[in-house]
Amino acid sequence: MNELGKMLVVIGLVIAVVGALLWTGVGKGWLGRLPGDIHYTRNNFTFHFPLVTCLLLSLLLSLVLWLFRK
Repeated sequence: MNELGKMLVVIGLVIAVVGALLWTGVGKGWLGRLPGDIHYTRNNFTFHFPLVTCLLLSLLLSLVLWLFRK
């Protein structure tokens, strides 16, 4: 149970840091607008799916969790 508590604290701190960075506007210009993100507009319909942004965040989160597991 001790390991679970440590992991929850680390995940909470990571979420707080990412939230603070986004709140200050660090990723405002490029986050969600990377090459490969899908953006489709036609008449009164707009579809946006940040595919590359999701992959990048997944890779980063997997790396952080892998490092904390060691």
